[in-house]
Amino acid sequence: MNHSTQVFPAIPTQLTGQTLVSHAGLSVLTSFLNALDFRSLCEDRFSQFVPASATHRPGKILGALALSLAAGGEQATDIDQLRAAPDLFGPVASDATISRFMGRIKEQPEALSYGFATMTRSLRSKVWTAAGPRNPARLATATNPLIIDIDASLVHVHSEKESSAGTYKGGYGFSPMIAMADYGKAHGTGEVLAVQLRPGNRGANSAKSHIEVLGQALAQLPDDFYDEHGNLVGEKILVRTDNAGSSREFLHHLDSLGIQFSTSYSLPVIKERFVRWIDEKKYWEPALTADGQQRDDAWVIDASKVLELKDYPPGTRIYLRAEPLHPGAKANLFDTDGNRVTAFLTNAPRFNVAFLDARHRARGRCENRIKTLKNAGLGKLPYWSFAANQAWADLAMFAVNLVAWLQLAVLPGGHKASVWDLKRWRYRLFSMAGKIVSGGRQRKFSSQVRPLSLRPTAFLLLPA
Repeated sequence: MNHSTQVFPAIPTQLTGQTLVSHAGLSVLTSFLNALDFRSLCEDRFSQFVPASATHRPGKILGALALSLAAGGEQATDIDQLRAAPDLFGPVASDATISRFMGRIKEQPEALSYGFATMTRSLRSKVWTAAGPRNPARLATATNPLIIDIDASLVHVHSEKESSAGTYKGGYGFSPMIAMADYGKAHGTGEVLAVQLRPGNRGANSAKSHIEVLGQALAQLPDDFYDEHGNLVGEKILVRTDNAGSSREFLHHLDSLGIQFSTSYSLPVIKERFVRWIDEKKYWEPALTADGQQRDDAWVIDASKVLELKDYPPGTRIYLRAEPLHPGAKANLFDTDGNRVTAFLTNAPRFNVAFLDARHRARGRCENRIKTLKNAGLGKLPYWSFAANQAWADLAMFAVNLVAWLQLAVLPGGHKASVWDLKRWRYRLFSMAGKIVSGGRQRKFSSQVRPLSLRPTAFLLLPA
């Protein structure tokens, strides 16, 4: 019988005199940034935001802020966690230097937005090319297009900030519109293409906002999505949204660009005989799970010949899905047989009903990506200036993308860490401690890790 009253093992602490570096696992990201030539890209695009004689250049300031956010920082002052390890991260700008840098952004917001957009596009092109056979641009076709998810979210603030406003949930803050690329679990998870910060009272169903953030996202795609004349090859892209993106104006805009779409749709009030037709499941076919297996309690059907769509782009079809009500859910007019009926619209050139439904339902992955983006800095906007907060949102996006690019281009195909969330990277790798050792006229990073077979990310610390 175990008579111990301890909750956790009692291990005594002993001071050894050795100097350890916390967050030494971030060296993976520092090496990745160096390999991408991040410093020169930033110098080319942001040199006007620092004095010519400044010691701390734009690349070091932006890179340090992105590393801090990736490690779990929430404010600009959290960069101190890097400042405490100069042997690993080098000299880090002071809080005052960063404050002055962000202050200059307020004076030239358009210059920073343009520089950041062109810089991330250049980095994305390098990373996707380095991904080889997993390059999302190479894999995109008309039948298996690159998926761009667009969704809005709410960011609450507890003090008055420039352009903040009341939200429909009774809170106060911002309502950013976010565009994300989803290239599936087999090739990593996905990344964020654009974040458009908006006042909190802006609607999630604004066609104008959808069009604007889509334009920013398309500008981030590599040259593989454009022909020799610079025209977008829209058939290689599919835009996926919830019912906030089902406005006719937005769908016609997508159709004009030749882009495929898959958007949730709110069913209109329909006649009683149609409700009875819904109950006849013999006309339906089984839905698929996320792994492609048939379900015996969910069905899908092409209802384009039953439900008339007016003023939508040519080729738009409507599909219905019926599945049991979730626990606690209330039935509505159409849930007559205990099943919830939902709908989505698409113009995709594929007609496998179950496949189209499963692909549309995978839109739920973008909710996880938004959660990660908020945990990386978007959830706490630290500045009063709207331009500075937009720059902070861009930095949060960059921190998330650094890990996504690492998963896409560095990890071997099928590696279990290729689908890890940012929070798991923080606890498994970035928080790892180590020490700097000197020998043979070289300085090396030393860390005590378990065998590589037990620590999936340990190989990332090894030299190439």
